[in-house]
Amino acid sequence: MADIDEQGEEPDVRFTFANERTFLAWSRTGLALVVAGLAIAQLLPPFPGVPWGRHLLAVPMIVLGGSVSVAGYLEWGRNQRALRSGEPLPPSALPKLLAGTITAVAFLAAVVVAVSAILDG
Repeated sequence: MADIDEQGEEPDVRFTFANERTFLAWSRTGLALVVAGLAIAQLLPPFPGVPWGRHLLAVPMIVLGGSVSVAGYLEWGRNQRALRSGEPLPPSALPKLLAGTITAVAFLAAVVVAVSAILDG
C-alpha cells in the first residue's frame, strides 16, 4: 500500500493541520484515560469489602485509553486519504466508543461503591 502522503493531491494545508490536531486530541484523550486508570489502580484507597474494585474500574480505563490512541491514528489515516482524494470524510466511531465505555465504567463504579457500602455497613 502506498504511503498516505503519496496518494491523491495535496489538500489545503488547513485541512491537513486540522486533521493532525484532531489526531493529537484523540492521543491526549487516550493518554489521559491510561493515566486515570493507573491512578485508580495505584492511588484510590481500596473499597471495603470489594478489594478487587479498583482493578475492576482501572483496567477498562487503561484498555479504552490504548484503544482510543490506536483508533485515533487509524482515523487520522482514513481522513487524510479522504482529504487527498477529494472524498467526504468517513464517519467516526470514536465518540460513540468513548461515550459508551465511559458510561459503562461510571455505572460499574456506582455498583462497586454500592456493594462496598452494603458489605461494609
